[in-house]
Amino acid sequence: MLIGPGQGCGILSTVRLCPPATARHCDLATARGVTILAVAVLLAGGCAARANPARHEAPGAGAAAAGAASAPAAASAAPSAAAVAGHGGTPAAGSHTAPAAPRQLITVTGASYRATYATLTAYRRTSHGWRRLFGPWTARIGRNGFAPPGLKREGDGRTPSGSFSLLYIFGAGPNPGFRLHYRQLHPYDYWDDDPASPRYNEWVDSLHASPGADPEPMDVSAYYDGVVIGYNTARTPGLGSAIFLHLNIGIATAGCVTLPPGELLPLLRWLNPARSPQIRMGVR
Repeated sequence: MLIGPGQGCGILSTVRLCPPATARHCDLATARGVTILAVAVLLAGGCAARANPARHEAPGAGAAAAGAASAPAAASAAPSAAAVAGHGGTPAAGSHTAPAAPRQLITVTGASYRATYATLTAYRRTSHGWRRLFGPWTARIGRNGFAPPGLKREGDGRTPSGSFSLLYIFGAGPNPGFRLHYRQLHPYDYWDDDPASPRYNEWVDSLHASPGADPEPMDVSAYYDGVVIGYNTARTPGLGSAIFLHLNIGIATAGCVTLPPGELLPLLRWLNPARSPQIRMGVR
């Protein structure tokens, strides 16, 4: 969205490392040559972009260290019913309440409301209870930590607390095999994070509609793989927008949750709409 201080989950469109038509196939040496400059620019902005990862590569060392993501780990402590429903059973104001009985659950837990790192773990519901499949992994969250339940606001640099559905996956190029509904990025795609706009907190095709003032560009490298978190689906002006789980470059965000590709991609491939995937975020 060519962000000003602390809007949405913004990424400066100036960090695109290649022209849109060739970004996924550009020379890696060229990408590395501008990485330092890109990071410097992003330190003043919101969520982080990174050089184009290989979307079809095998999970990296992070996934292997987490305990062979392709096979369930030993059963861990089951999330409580209140935890699945949301912190205190109350989702963030103006947000979409996730299904009551998810069978896939991602938890993102911070040590305090000011922490900018959080622990991400993914569970599958079985006939014997919750079984941990991924993590625990270290994720980056908002540069100002977590917002308490109901207190997330546009531009505050905080990640919302609560339980939310995972709506659809997005990325560059055709769907490589994700099961959750997939939307491909194009240069004309933006996320509307203008509270005064009628399309606030929506993905907008700018060829057919206005995405509001200073919209969030979607065709940037950090969004080459990600999933939309169902926060503020009522689109209440000012409660926050553009909350995703997406690729990171190791710095805090303006409200999103980020993982490196070796962890994010196996997680996205695992998501199954038939299992009502849900994400629970907040302080332990």
